[in-house]
Amino acid sequence: MNIKQTIQTVAYRGIYSLTYVISLLPMSFLYALASLTFYLTYYVVGYRKAVVIQNVVRSFPDKRYGEIRAIVKKFYACFVSYFAEIIKGISAPADVLDKKIVLENLELIDGYINDGRNVIACLGHCGNWEMLNFMPYKMHHDIYAIYKPLRSGTMNRLMIKLRSRFGLKLIPDNAVIRHVITKNLNPAVYLFLADQCPRIKDEKYRFTLLNQETYMFSGMEKLARKGQTAVVYLNITQLSKGSYRIVCVPICSKAESTDDGEITKKYIDLLTENIREEPYGWLWTHKRWKR
Repeated sequence: MNIKQTIQTVAYRGIYSLTYVISLLPMSFLYALASLTFYLTYYVVGYRKAVVIQNVVRSFPDKRYGEIRAIVKKFYACFVSYFAEIIKGISAPADVLDKKIVLENLELIDGYINDGRNVIACLGHCGNWEMLNFMPYKMHHDIYAIYKPLRSGTMNRLMIKLRSRFGLKLIPDNAVIRHVITKNLNPAVYLFLADQCPRIKDEKYRFTLLNQETYMFSGMEKLARKGQTAVVYLNITQLSKGSYRIVCVPICSKAESTDDGEITKKYIDLLTENIREEPYGWLWTHKRWKR
């Protein structure tokens, strides 16, 4: 092990140990810290506040100023609470988390897997999407999350550690195609966050999302069709503070039988419905329409 690797290992162990100790604190205390962070983020620093307001206003042109302000304020309050919940999830017992995360219609995925098909489960940055790390605890199938490796080796290692506590397996985005195509003998579930802004514009994947012309990732649909997978949408909403419902909604059972753009269009429709159902839950700080 060279000096750089040694430093990264020491840093990783130190950060993880500190985070784990913090996670042992009562949830009420972590939420109190989140409330303080909300005050600093919303009122003092105003972290990306202009971006959030602009995104919400353009997405809901029919809403009045008071409604927009309420959505923005609640978004920031929920956003900082998500971090408190993620930290608590590092050490919280499985039976405690099981009471806070309701997964519905999982039999839909079971059916596709039993038919020998891989399943692409696409979702948006709605609610506390990190709670999906708990999904392997509720299912008997391999579940993989597609991710983009972080530049920092220390933080990348920490992210993998935190997300894999209950058996979630992470696959770098540049390796997923080969993995899905060669996984047919042992079908699995692949989680895709597909609502970010793509680097490369594809005119065939330009749609309307929240009243705005939007380019979408084409990779998720192309992979589904090439890998002949089933596709579902995971609708995430908040039942109460710290408790979430995740519902599996069918998009298609045989991706290879769909028309070009059909899967993405259905995904956008379901994502839009999810956001309208709970407008404060989406990740509004993301510069979704910067291109």
